[in-house]
Amino acid sequence: MMNGMRAIEIAKPGGPDVLRQVVRSIPKPNRNEVLIKISYAGVNRPDVLQRAGSYLPPPGASDLPGLEASGKIFAIGQNVSSWKIGDDVCALLPGGGYAEYAVTQASHCLPIPEGMSLKLAAALPETFFTVWSNVFQRGELKPHEKFLVHGGSSGIGTTAIQLANVFGSEVYATAGSDEKCLVCEELGAKRAINYNKEDFLDVIKSIGGVNLILDMVGGTYMAKNINALVDDGRLVQIAFLHGAKVELNFAQIMTRRLTLTGSTLRPQSDFSKTQIASELSKKIWPLFGNGRLKPVVDSVFELEDVTSAHLLMESSKHIGKILLRVEQ
Repeated sequence: MMNGMRAIEIAKPGGPDVLRQVVRSIPKPNRNEVLIKISYAGVNRPDVLQRAGSYLPPPGASDLPGLEASGKIFAIGQNVSSWKIGDDVCALLPGGGYAEYAVTQASHCLPIPEGMSLKLAAALPETFFTVWSNVFQRGELKPHEKFLVHGGSSGIGTTAIQLANVFGSEVYATAGSDEKCLVCEELGAKRAINYNKEDFLDVIKSIGGVNLILDMVGGTYMAKNINALVDDGRLVQIAFLHGAKVELNFAQIMTRRLTLTGSTLRPQSDFSKTQIASELSKKIWPLFGNGRLKPVVDSVFELEDVTSAHLLMESSKHIGKILLRVEQ
């Protein structure tokens, strides 16, 4: 095996210009891990937060950004029997995806769905793990329930719309332009709300409220979300793009029996992520074959052009996922 690999490290906390290409030693898998030779890596909001210095990697994880990738198994740990060298996989990573090689738990890898390219498969792990665990496990979304997803044109949003639609829920979404709203409706949203033209609360109240909301905005949306829920409704929070601190009247939560919950994926235990992967493998991966689910990819940048990828992510002009092409 070669000794060095191309990688992108964060020189110091700051803007996209602090990302720099370096040569690092190739990591070695421990007994329950695999080493993946990466073809494509996903760019996600947590990478931007880590680069800015506000989201530290968990203990033991690589300091390199990158939480998902696709590629080939290059080496396996001594306890690994579920994969063999040469298998194509997509995987959730604890970090290290912005590089030619990365290690992860063998149980956090999933096969490439039938007929799907390695490029498209790189867009799956982070969003599907996040949406499945928050919308279906925590949020307990049921068929025929009304579901609102904020940021409907994001990687998370496009995934949530499709999954909720496939499982028979009535989906609503918010997005920042007519073009983004059209994409949300094409993916299965009954109605997408351009938040620059309409107040989402007015629209949701006109349909009698929703049972579940997935929110990554926070800030002024928090009180509106609570007002948009029906009795016994649930709000799942996965990020706070507009701030995590607000003043809320909690009386409604008691009198209307509302549930507020939320999670982040990266700090969860290996066991927890393994359980999510297992459910995805059984319940979701078989659905890719019939064309009802497909990852939405906005753009692909070369690994060395990672600064442009982060600039696009921060501009919020993208629709769906941003990827890095690592293979040369």
